[in-house]
Amino acid sequence: MKVNRKVKIAVISVLGITFFLFIILVYHIAIKRPVDNAHMQVSRIDFTEPLDSMKVKEIHRNLKSLPGIMGDHFNAEKGVLVYFHDNRITDSKKVFDQLMAKGDYNAKRFVLPRNIANKQVCPVMDRNGFTFKFTQTVQRIFN
Repeated sequence: MKVNRKVKIAVISVLGITFFLFIILVYHIAIKRPVDNAHMQVSRIDFTEPLDSMKVKEIHRNLKSLPGIMGDHFNAEKGVLVYFHDNRITDSKKVFDQLMAKGDYNAKRFVLPRNIANKQVCPVMDRNGFTFKFTQTVQRIFN
């Protein structure tokens, strides 16, 4: 009798916590609105020469001085500079040209191949997956 009561309490507790967490998930999905950041773009420049820390700081300083740049990250091992820019103010070609004019760098601008440039892709969710369909259903119900 005692074991049966403890099992019942444990099952009810687990179901209650699961239901509570499910309600929190639905609430979070229902109140979440899309963020208007369609103006932010990620671009990349590949450096073919190895760069020391002083050269990386100089590149960072030169990049930050350009209008429309929001931030950057340099991967020294691969020689890759990834930066964020406002595409209403500048584009990746303009940034590359201005950066090359400010310093003597051996680099090339990364350009996406044409076959994947216009694909609509979300790296987080598969449009045919359960997560995407569940989110769409919850948003449709509460909108």
